[in-house]
Amino acid sequence: MSSITLPRAEARTARPAVRTSATGIYIVLLAQLMLVLDSAVMNVGLPHIATDLSFGPASLSWVLNGYALTFGGLLLLGGRLGDVLGRLTVFWIGLAIFTVFSLLGGLATEPWMLITARALQGVGAAIAAPSVLALITTSAPDEAARNRALALFTAVSSGGAALGMLLGGVLTDLLSWRWTLFINVPIGLAVLLTVRQYVADTPRRPGRFDFVGAASATGAAVALVWTLIKAPEHGWASAPTIVGFALAAVLLVTLFIAEARHSHPLLRLGLLRSRTRIATLVTMAGLYGGMLATFFLMVQYFEDYLGYGPLQTGFAFLPIPLSVFTMSRITPRLVARFQQAPIILVGSAGVLASFLWLTRIDADTTYWPGVFPALLVMGLSMGGSFMPITSLALKGVEPEHAGAASGLLQTMQQLGGAVGLAVIASVYASHAEPGDFLAGAHAGLTAAVVIATIALASSLSLIVRRKDYSPTALGL
Repeated sequence: MSSITLPRAEARTARPAVRTSATGIYIVLLAQLMLVLDSAVMNVGLPHIATDLSFGPASLSWVLNGYALTFGGLLLLGGRLGDVLGRLTVFWIGLAIFTVFSLLGGLATEPWMLITARALQGVGAAIAAPSVLALITTSAPDEAARNRALALFTAVSSGGAALGMLLGGVLTDLLSWRWTLFINVPIGLAVLLTVRQYVADTPRRPGRFDFVGAASATGAAVALVWTLIKAPEHGWASAPTIVGFALAAVLLVTLFIAEARHSHPLLRLGLLRSRTRIATLVTMAGLYGGMLATFFLMVQYFEDYLGYGPLQTGFAFLPIPLSVFTMSRITPRLVARFQQAPIILVGSAGVLASFLWLTRIDADTTYWPGVFPALLVMGLSMGGSFMPITSLALKGVEPEHAGAASGLLQTMQQLGGAVGLAVIASVYASHAEPGDFLAGAHAGLTAAVVIATIALASSLSLIVRRKDYSPTALGL
């Protein structure tokens, strides 16, 4: 009798545990969605922000760039903080900072107030975001649940930016641009009040903190992002741009020297000894960078060329988040059958095809036959690619280094977005002709094709050459 009763009792206790872990994962994913949305949610409302707060044309870009600069520049540091101090604790602190400055940004009455709030939002996001992926991978009860959680994470991360365009259009049109910031407050409070009930913290890990590595990694990322953001304004061959790239290179060399010598490094160099991991990081940067940069051009196309309002522009991007979230339900089964690399390759090819399609837009192009198919293919391809990229980038990483690995992955994603936007905006501006949007847009979209081609070549290397993922082979 006891041999029959015991498994039933165990089953009854196991089911609530599984439900609890699933609830915790959904709560953490809600926070990730909020962080990703903020990269794009204010795009559609920029003309209204400029009018309400009297922004100049140059300073207005810092509403977006202030967030991108601190978010991209501090992600590695955020990942290391989670590994050392406990990921749930660091996630909670970062999300609290993000929520507070979302409120203050929505209340801003001067340009400097909004830019400062956006930059400090980015600080909170950089502290919280690396722990999101680490908490998901450690909270899942088994490999199947982990793959499903990774699929949802990548759907949120890849589709969140497009969903942000839709949400930004709805809020700006129906309420005010300030609600693109206010909306974070109730969501942030709900996560902060509930997450500790459903997600267990990871233990603190004693050891010396790598201050030189933290300073050089953060400085290199900030210098690189700053230079890329300002390059279209200064010129790619200007002294400030050259000095900025040189400073980033010097700090990067300093980082590698410091990490090779430190007993508790911020970034374990073993993570970069796998050619496969490097290929996935480059592919992620190329796909995400091309997508965000295309949003920059298509917003102008919809609003300035087709005459759409903020709400209509937001709905025009709807095919991307819908197809991304649809693929999030399908991709885990595809990965189980075909493995990650072939799916990444097919997805990269689809993204390239969508950019090539968009280069064909002309004065007679309309939305449904001319733009919708490209956005649909882009969403399906992104949704199919990002989950296997994330899975492959984290494969073989020991649990105590999951925060650093996820911070590295998200750093490449954010820097890819900054690189793509800076390059395409610069190409667009250099080919722009007064009164002719398409002249600059065609050049910018051609640059997006080049970026997507780099991502495709990187994904092809995953098929051509495989690498062992064991911790020993990776130098961990």
